Amino acid sequence: MNVCVVIPALDEEEPIGDVVRGCLATGLPSEVIVVDNGSTDGTAARAREAGARVVEAPRGYGRACAAGIHALSPHCEIVVFLDGDGSDCPELMDRLLQPIVEGKQDFAIGSRTRGEREKGSMNAQQVFAGYFAGWLIRPLYGVKYTDMCPFRAIRRDALDRLGMREQTYGWNLEMQMRAARAGLRILEVPVNHRCRTGGESKVSGTLRGTFVAGTRILATFFRVAAER
Repeated sequence: MNVCVVIPALDEEEPIGDVVRGCLATGLPSEVIVVDNGSTDGTAARAREAGARVVEAPRGYGRACAAGIHALSPHCEIVVFLDGDGSDCPELMDRLLQPIVEGKQDFAIGSRTRGEREKGSMNAQQVFAGYFAGWLIRPLYGVKYTDMCPFRAIRRDALDRLGMREQTYGWNLEMQMRAARAGLRILEVPVNHRCRTGGESKVSGTLRGTFVAGTRILATFFRVAAER
């Protein structure tokens, strides 16, 4: 099956080249698309040098993901998402893809809490947020999540049916909620997680970033839940 990778990136000049090369080195994706989400550094140039196709999107994590989806080749059958900071492990991409390729699952999401985490790669708030989101979602849709990991793979046709709308950091949660509500076959896969390899986290790097992201994620939950 034809696999494409989408990587939202905001000011990730240091790590983005290695992330792109790591994806291509697996031999699995036909294309890697980096979405420059309003970077003020050399993110776009480093991504192109590493072999990615670069598209641009206004600020907003969800906007970046949407722009990446819009840029996909019509031949793409499976979309893989991961972050551009070097914390996800593209060499584990086959763990997410295999159950989809075999026709057993529609959506495979990495779980950092169930895999091996490098010390300092996730703070307590991030771990708690993943479990808390799962606790909120399970009574609604009967699906148990332990993380909101950005490293995930989904069938293109299934993704197109979800009607994604979120423009902020709540995008990952919206996908998980809509996938569960739509009755997709979902598998949570343990994945390893590293400390970012350069730059500063836009979410967990500052108290303000954590607060803003958390607020937007909660707002996303209540908005999507209210659509029932």
